[in-house]
Amino acid sequence: MRDTHMTQEMILANATLVLPDETVTGSVVVRDGTIVDIGQGGNVPVGAEDCGGDYVAPGLVELHTDNLERHMRPRPKVDWPHQAAIVAHDAELASVGITTVFDALRVGSILSDPNKKYGKYARSVADEILSMRDSGGLRISHHIHLRAETCSESLVEELAEFGPEDRVGIVSLMDHTPGQRQFTDLAKFEAYVRGKYAMDADGFDDYMAFLVGLHDRLGEAHEKATVAAAKRFGAVLASHDDTTAVQVATSAGYGIHLAEFPTTVEAAKANHAHGIANIMGGPNLVRGGSHSGNVAAMELAQSGLLDILSSDYVPSSLLLGAVMLGQEWGDMAKGLHTVTAAPAKYTNLDDRGRLEVGLQADLIRFRLTEGVPALRAVWHKGVRAA
Repeated sequence: MRDTHMTQEMILANATLVLPDETVTGSVVVRDGTIVDIGQGGNVPVGAEDCGGDYVAPGLVELHTDNLERHMRPRPKVDWPHQAAIVAHDAELASVGITTVFDALRVGSILSDPNKKYGKYARSVADEILSMRDSGGLRISHHIHLRAETCSESLVEELAEFGPEDRVGIVSLMDHTPGQRQFTDLAKFEAYVRGKYAMDADGFDDYMAFLVGLHDRLGEAHEKATVAAAKRFGAVLASHDDTTAVQVATSAGYGIHLAEFPTTVEAAKANHAHGIANIMGGPNLVRGGSHSGNVAAMELAQSGLLDILSSDYVPSSLLLGAVMLGQEWGDMAKGLHTVTAAPAKYTNLDDRGRLEVGLQADLIRFRLTEGVPALRAVWHKGVRAA
């Protein structure tokens, strides 16, 4: 059980403060979990913590991470105890500076295909996350993100298991049918699937035919059900892996304002034309390109088309990627904006993501070591989390 005792007052002084539009030398005063004062200058008052010029920034806000699934399934066919997995996931995110996370849970399963069966789990895991969150058992803020897989058999039934009382934060409209979006290149899709599932050529052909048939039969109905469910939940609706301007226009028609991982410059430009923010993966940025052969995150950043970073499948990539953007743009505040104020804004979390008086004291302290951020401390609502 987390110790919920609040530090009455904490002062971080002589720090490089990452403000919304600039970095300045100054101090932050926290009282009862809230930022109550921000000052400029290098003075270190009695009782303050001397940060020695380290960066102090808002805690990171993560919108799409598959990290919890990795803890629940550390090996194929191994189902780790969920509460233990949630605690480990929570601690890992805190350790890399993430203080708010939208845990991505898949809805939509395939039960009839022998090559790739996967069952439902989102409702039960969401219950466990919400219970542990409400009991104070977690270090950081957890919200629910439902990844609605339209190329599945049971999406409508699984969405029906959730309601407004679950306070689902994000619903992402996902379509992993081969031949489009992330898997436009069928050769890369074949290499990925056959390598992952030890599938022969005939098995792959059968599997691809099954997925395409599933999409043709249920895809449109699943898409409409997902849009309706997001409205029912009061959740932010996001698109996923947009590739063409036509797909983006469809997203805009649904009222989408967030686009996860557009795969082309064409789609990223179309998103901005429709007022939709582009989310790109930290691993793509850090590695210098997409592992699927799609557009590089840095290319979008250099073209002014990258708005938000997500750690996707590597939690530590979030802070590192933001610092890389700050170095690329020559503006650390702008780089950190992609992982703090911007994701908070687009998910209607107005109480965090910025160093401002009156906001929640989610803070990180880090320094650069040969250009790489090294975290020194993490606070959530003014309480030390890592």
